[in-house]
Amino acid sequence: MDTNENTRPAGGRRTGRAPAPVDAPGTNTDPRPPTAVGTVANVVRGGLIGLAETIPGVSGGTVALVTGIYPRLIASAKNITEIPKAMVTKGDWRAAARKVDWWLLLPVAFGMVAIVFSLAGIMESFVTGQPVASKALFMGMIAASVIVPFQEIRPGALERPGMRGKAIATFVLFAVGTFWLTSLPQASGTGEPALWMVFLAASVAICALVLPGVSGSFFLLVVGLYAPTMAAVDQRNFAYLGTFMLGALVGIVLFVRLLEWLLEHKHTVTLVAMAGLLLGSLRALWPWQDGDGTMLAAGDDWPKALGLFVLGAAIVGVVAWLQRRFSEQEPVR
Repeated sequence: MDTNENTRPAGGRRTGRAPAPVDAPGTNTDPRPPTAVGTVANVVRGGLIGLAETIPGVSGGTVALVTGIYPRLIASAKNITEIPKAMVTKGDWRAAARKVDWWLLLPVAFGMVAIVFSLAGIMESFVTGQPVASKALFMGMIAASVIVPFQEIRPGALERPGMRGKAIATFVLFAVGTFWLTSLPQASGTGEPALWMVFLAASVAICALVLPGVSGSFFLLVVGLYAPTMAAVDQRNFAYLGTFMLGALVGIVLFVRLLEWLLEHKHTVTLVAMAGLLLGSLRALWPWQDGDGTMLAAGDDWPKALGLFVLGAAIVGVVAWLQRRFSEQEPVR
């Protein structure tokens, strides 16, 4: 069964990302603040993660992994979820708060917010003003991203009895299901989306910070909320942003632990399902579509679209290579 997969020997090479335990040693064992240079470096890391989160197809979780802070970010996210629980149960919420690596979290958050607010208007204009070019670029990114979950599968996991067939069935099911869902007629896209939809989308999109290789911006793009969200950031729409932040908070509290459980106990099947989702979602990024999302034949601008597709795939390919190259490095404080 897949439930015991995380106990298998690592073997001679990297075995893919295994989630850190909730109270993993080293989560925040050094309460000393970093140096000024370390703080600036964490702001820069946050800026890079924020940049990734504005680009559909590039995962902020992957950037966090490449820059060496992924385990500490995830551990802090888990510990943050313990604070409300301690407050409700009248436990020692201060002790839960002390487990959070604030010396890392706050500079990274500052860098992320600064970059997102700086680039939101540019990205929104690109998506709405250049639909063919933006879809072609992002389609290349997602196409290259399909391979990323497969790279995280542990050696030998698919060789166990019945696992290969289960993996193939899961991949096909999720790919076909996502293709069908993204083929449904889309809303007109005019006007501001309902806040309940923003709330739900944010609660799912935030999970991209947990899963390297999965883009939260891409999810927003598929459900038609990427441009509205970028516009809300650029225009300081606080009602929209407040709803989005509340949804993200709920997503962290509810989904982070679920996703970590799935990756720990159903590691292979979860990764294969992610790859299927990525493949099936390419339907939503076909560059030539009419107003309701119906696919059209390629236009005369197909050479430009093809070039952008290749560029997008190359960008993600470089990021994926960096992820594999540096994922074994110790986190840098």
